Amino acid sequence: MGRTTPLPSPLRPMPGPVFRSNDRVALRTVEESDLDFLRETSNHPDVRRNVGNSAPHDALATREEFERKSTDDDTAEFLVCVEDERVGVVGLYDVRDGWGRAETGYYLHPDHWGNGYATDAVRLVCEYGFRERRLNKVAGRTFAFNEASGRVLEKVGFECEGRLRREAFERGTYVDLLYWGLLAEEFEA
Repeated sequence: MGRTTPLPSPLRPMPGPVFRSNDRVALRTVEESDLDFLRETSNHPDVRRNVGNSAPHDALATREEFERKSTDDDTAEFLVCVEDERVGVVGLYDVRDGWGRAETGYYLHPDHWGNGYATDAVRLVCEYGFRERRLNKVAGRTFAFNEASGRVLEKVGFECEGRLRREAFERGTYVDLLYWGLLAEEFEA
């Protein structure tokens, strides 16, 4: 279901500078010009159901979240881009330097699911966390029904560390939440 390269548009500003990249994806800084993409993607019904976001994000809420995250030392959030096209978001959240721990989170626009971009993005953000932030562990959470997200974490090397039964209300019912972890010595870039 992947899309081909979009037609160039003089109205669409380029994403921010590249922070880290591999041969398929680039992690770029999140800029004000990305707010429409963030709002559109985070409100997409398929994305919301998989990340547990039940509240709508209007322009003001998206801007406030952007401003909070851009000044928060406990957050490192990046735009995931393929050939300068915005495809999603990945980050390290709740960074606890004293503990050497952070949690990763990510979502892609559904037009870009199934291409391996999430796996590449999570691998890059973990590499940043382990090599530059000197983290000892990166954790993650997925709904048990979101097997695709679990596969992303497994491909990067995460181990499922536990299950919280009926932890969250999503898709009209209480669902299990899986906790994942990856230690620095287990990580292979």
